[in-house]
Amino acid sequence: MAFSSGNPAVDRYIAEGYETVRGMSSAFAATICGHVIRRQSELGITGHIAEIGTFEGRFFIAMALGLVDGERALGIDTFNWPNEGLLDLFHSHCSRLGLPRERYTAIKADARDLSAEDISRRLGGPVRFWHLDGDHARDQLIADLDLAEATLHRQGIICLDDMLHPGYPLLIVAVHEWLERHPDWRVLCVIDRADIVAAAKFLLCRKDVVPLFDQDLMDIFKAQHWVLGSEWERYFCVVLTPHPRIAVVD
Repeated sequence: MAFSSGNPAVDRYIAEGYETVRGMSSAFAATICGHVIRRQSELGITGHIAEIGTFEGRFFIAMALGLVDGERALGIDTFNWPNEGLLDLFHSHCSRLGLPRERYTAIKADARDLSAEDISRRLGGPVRFWHLDGDHARDQLIADLDLAEATLHRQGIICLDDMLHPGYPLLIVAVHEWLERHPDWRVLCVIDRADIVAAAKFLLCRKDVVPLFDQDLMDIFKAQHWVLGSEWERYFCVVLTPHPRIAVVD
């Protein structure tokens, strides 16, 4: 890629190890989120990272390698698909790709069974970056958003996976419903997977946090900035894509 997160450990993993870990999240999205995590550190936003739907750890490792001393990563998954060996495989990937056990922990559980107190107790402080990639059901995404919001740093960010995916059309309905109940929140950025018509990740944050990141994203990733933006009725948000163009329909 002709751009980077700016964190050498994250960029090295994305370039050399990312594709060796099974998963669906793109290297493009991991690079953007790695940059956001690095910028949080530069702004003095401290805390941990957490993920629901860790699977083998592809995206988890990218996020965790961006943390600084004293911060930890938490992966939550049932770790039973495609078989009960998944948790051991996850740990082996972390070890092989430079993430030591003292920097992360894994919870083998259904996110439905966890409370905000469970998360805080495991990490000892707020989460500054959440990645939600769990059960792709409308009601469960709302529950995951509530859990993330309850444990989030005041200036933290929530990253949602598989938005606008044709296989999960009601996820965007859940996001809309949740945002309507939380009017102080905004979509900060739409991160395209591979093309402007493909599935995406959304970055969410409180509206007063948006100015800390939106112009920076447009400046740093100028060549990937789709300048028309994403319209959310009352505001526009940043769109980043590998191929910023008007979609061509055959």
